[in-house]
Amino acid sequence: MLGAEGGALAAIDEAVEFATALICSEAVGVMKSANDTTLEYLKTRKQFGVPIGTFQALQHRMVDMFVATEQARSMACLAASKADTAENADDRKRAVSAAKICISEACRHVAQESVQLHGGMGMTEELKVSHSFRRLTMIAQQFGDAEYHLERFSRLS
Repeated sequence: MLGAEGGALAAIDEAVEFATALICSEAVGVMKSANDTTLEYLKTRKQFGVPIGTFQALQHRMVDMFVATEQARSMACLAASKADTAENADDRKRAVSAAKICISEACRHVAQESVQLHGGMGMTEELKVSHSFRRLTMIAQQFGDAEYHLERFSRLS
């Protein structure tokens, strides 16, 4: 028993928020892996006799992926910090929801871009990026999607 009958909801909420903060950190690691794998592919895959990473349009897409990952990293750090140190539950909930909103969007963006930049090979089992795509898609939905957390964040603000 966590306490009196019907009194465990606060402890369960705190555990779920902590787990959400942890999954946000996992997402950052998976996004970093997807970025690294995609960058390496852009450096080695050749088209018209040059690496495709020399094409400016692909460089811009890679930079967008990097920026999304760094924003997600910052939000994951905030969520982890608040999950451990927030003095009241609403501050913790707001920080975790804000992080989940940002990270869910970043997961979608990085996952889709990494697969697209790999071309048709991006979804094959042989490439790590396909596994990253699936994991990022699941993380974006786990413990509530962006829409759920956006509604929750607005309710708490």
